[in-house]
Amino acid sequence: MFKKILIANRGEIACRVIKTARRMGITTVAIYSDADANALHVQMADEAVHIGPAPANQSYIVIDKVMEAVKSSGAEAVHPGYGFLSENSKFAEALSAAGVAFVGPPVGAIEKMGDKITSKKIAQEAGVSTVPGYMGLIADAEEAVKISNEVGYPVMLKASAGGGGKGMRIAWNDEEAREGFQSSKNEAANSFGDDRIFIEKFVTQPRHIEIQVLCDAHGNGIYLAERECSIQRRNQKVVEEAPSPFLDEATRKAMGEQAVALAQAVGYTSAGTVEFIVDGDKNFYFLEMNTRLQVEHPVTELITGVDLVEQMIRVADNQKLEMAQDDVKINGWAIENRLYAEDPYRGFLPSIGRLTRYRPPEEVVEDDHIVRNDTGVYEGGEISMYYDPMIAKLCTWAPTRPEAIERMRVALDSFEVEGIGHNLPFLSAVMDHPKFVSGDMTTAFIAEEYPAGFEGVELPEADLRRIAAATAAMHRVGEIRRARVSGRMDNHERKVGSAWNVAVQGQSFDLTVQADQAGATVRFEDGADLRVSGDWTPGDQLAKMTVGDTPLVLKVGKISGGFRIRTRGADLRVHVRSPRQAELARLMPEKVAADTSKLLLCPMPGLVVKLSVAVGDEVQDGQALCTIEAMKMENILRAERKGIVSKINAGEGDSLAVDDVIMEFE
Repeated sequence: MFKKILIANRGEIACRVIKTARRMGITTVAIYSDADANALHVQMADEAVHIGPAPANQSYIVIDKVMEAVKSSGAEAVHPGYGFLSENSKFAEALSAAGVAFVGPPVGAIEKMGDKITSKKIAQEAGVSTVPGYMGLIADAEEAVKISNEVGYPVMLKASAGGGGKGMRIAWNDEEAREGFQSSKNEAANSFGDDRIFIEKFVTQPRHIEIQVLCDAHGNGIYLAERECSIQRRNQKVVEEAPSPFLDEATRKAMGEQAVALAQAVGYTSAGTVEFIVDGDKNFYFLEMNTRLQVEHPVTELITGVDLVEQMIRVADNQKLEMAQDDVKINGWAIENRLYAEDPYRGFLPSIGRLTRYRPPEEVVEDDHIVRNDTGVYEGGEISMYYDPMIAKLCTWAPTRPEAIERMRVALDSFEVEGIGHNLPFLSAVMDHPKFVSGDMTTAFIAEEYPAGFEGVELPEADLRRIAAATAAMHRVGEIRRARVSGRMDNHERKVGSAWNVAVQGQSFDLTVQADQAGATVRFEDGADLRVSGDWTPGDQLAKMTVGDTPLVLKVGKISGGFRIRTRGADLRVHVRSPRQAELARLMPEKVAADTSKLLLCPMPGLVVKLSVAVGDEVQDGQALCTIEAMKMENILRAERKGIVSKINAGEGDSLAVDDVIMEFE
């Protein structure tokens, strides 16, 4: 077995590989850029080697620099994680030439399957059903438009060397094909150093289901069930689960056997993933093969008990698989939610900054549930604009899907993140969405269910009552604390009132709070009672309560006259007042928000890549105004209505902060 492994990656996947290597008794070496000098993966590894400036194309994807780190550290093997150089055959060749093991497939398999165009041709030759499209090289945007018309809209433009949603666009017409081709090429070049693009038919209403395969160098190959990855945003997975709520055993077996046959046809070894799109009749079509460890591999590990990183290392050490297909069993259900540094209230645009608070839920391994959090950040650390915005993968396992979902709801509510915009509220909303709960979703889920973007959650009255009861009891605790500290009264319990009004989400609840040593009974005006218990004390930013017989987890902030409460995807201002205060509050006028309708504000921190208009230009609804780049993604900002550009405040190459005014309109 190897004694020392270098992890040619960063963030949570580097930390993940380090954990398994450490358990196997293998010394680990991290690599890091200027931006990652204090990163968690650097702290966790036994050794660390600096490889260059912050941009990935000057550090993490520069083969010569990584090879220098390999040689100087004396590593016997390299695990590439995912992204960066994980599917780069030249990197694998360089390692082989240096006598260093690549913890991944052979060069030939990477070249055949890692390239999206080549892999589709091989799949077609092998008799695998594939999506119609054009597999050749595309010279320019006009040729892309011509091909798109031949294939038939809608089409998907994809980077041949792509992955993780980078270099991918859906086009519904000629204009989108033209724009999408150039943006895809730019993103592909920046992310992978390869700007080749291909086009395929975009199958509407599909499910994205993938098969995990594992093969050794001795002719053995198995599949470890499937993962449902249909909930995606910008073609990037957000929620994954295993197994799929859609597949039956016969379809699972057919997909699995086909995936293994395809892998063995190209001499594949190590862990890999064969991705399919599946229609409503369970017809499946080969999409691509990822010749690496997938981001969402934890859900497979949770339902099979197989450590995929360990298996990759053992296969790279030329060991035989210790399991056969009949040994693979599906146990329970697992769900993964990807925590992104993206603001759901701003169209999921990237957010950067310092994590002023980062408190994941406690990781748990019990017979009836598991909570797992794969992460690469820590409280006080900084989220950089240079890399992918994913900062954690929260996973739960339970014997059944409903139980796994409920465990995930509680875990999300318990996850404290401050200092940056993040998608926790959106993830909570998905976990409660009827389509997700029923398992009836496609890759169009987000576009269909949130067509205007995510604007928060409106909680039903039953939930509002529980929150009202909890916050009233919490407010009473705070009032007693203040009375004690001030010394205004001897018998503070008697002086603090029992009648309160709670205003939340446009509703008003008159109630009374009767407390005892075990908690409080909250009685509403209609006579209904709710029992509240918990150990919250003033100043705590997380309240774990029981209201009625149901757990309730609240993120708590202080506002004048009440609390800022975040739970189940809702962000609420809860005011707890005495009856007289509530009466006076109803007479106060509402504040009117400032008018920004004639301004184009920067929705995220980023770099101005292109200005598409000039002062004096008349613009139409939907017209491209400028392009902002952040976290390796290009974002085209468009006009919301017809107008005339009166002033431009930023130039190409400028770095902007959130809400900086880019241009003004008459």
